Amino acid sequence: MGMYNAIFDDELLNPTGIYKERLSQSALYAEMLTVPDAEADAARDWLVDRGMTFRFGSDEATELTESQVRWQMKMYIAALRIADDFGLDAVGIQYQQGLKDLVPASDLAEGVLNSTERPPVFSRDGQRELFAGRAFPHFNEADEGVAVDALVTDRVWTAMGLVPDNTLHDVRWGEDYEGDFVWVYEISGSVPGSHLGGWHKAEGWRQDPVFFPAGGSTINGVSKPGEVVLSRVFIADGVLQADIFRGTVIELPEEETQRRKDATNPEWPIAHVVLHDVSRDQFMARHKANHAQLVYAPDAETADKALIAKAAMFDRMGIAVNLVGRVSGL
Repeated sequence: MGMYNAIFDDELLNPTGIYKERLSQSALYAEMLTVPDAEADAARDWLVDRGMTFRFGSDEATELTESQVRWQMKMYIAALRIADDFGLDAVGIQYQQGLKDLVPASDLAEGVLNSTERPPVFSRDGQRELFAGRAFPHFNEADEGVAVDALVTDRVWTAMGLVPDNTLHDVRWGEDYEGDFVWVYEISGSVPGSHLGGWHKAEGWRQDPVFFPAGGSTINGVSKPGEVVLSRVFIADGVLQADIFRGTVIELPEEETQRRKDATNPEWPIAHVVLHDVSRDQFMARHKANHAQLVYAPDAETADKALIAKAAMFDRMGIAVNLVGRVSGL
């Protein structure tokens, strides 16, 4: 994507114990061509059986079609098979600048990958279920700050017996609402179903043709209220660093939610985020990208403990940790 602070040189990344496989997007497309329609449709039907709805139309240029979703499910299956081939622990698809004129958007595939509850995918010979019973971290737009964060979050939350489903959000804007500054966090679709309260709370809307000429489904919905840990891994002063902070996703009235969605991208999922003792200006002056990683915890006490565990893992990996705002007990 050409975003600032999205690519980490090997000299910075490798000392953490994380290594890259540089894969061609042509390999992903080639693998998609090998996935039978029936297999892709079975993955879509799995989502529908769990309550996800798709707003289908017939005009490929402006509406969501079954063919577009079929290609997105082929991408999901192809990504896991390539991950199995190379022994990957996370994968990033650099969709917009690589595949946007060729196939539908990657976001549906990405959100399904980031979900613990997802359609089963089998090896090419059908003998093995790939990465069964777990989410497979996907880092949107091939942002390697997200990659490190998603992988560490997955490891820590899993070790603590928590649901590890996590995603980046784009930090869009925010406004005061009844005494709180409430941020609009949106991403073009790649949220886990669990963040919305389950697949039955997700709707598939067509991606905007301006950004996504070949279409594809979003994972549209409103993120559930709850306690979250937020973070960003980035480069500063020649070293890898991680800002980590606490927040709460709150529920807003339906009219206010719709107003905020309409002012941004109504087809995309939204989270109403209140940061703990971090003002708007402090955040804007500090944060090194518009990407913020978000993961839920079942309650505030657990979120604080998980934040500390995640910070400790970053520290032991050699990543400089910055605690931002307020964390209870520290």
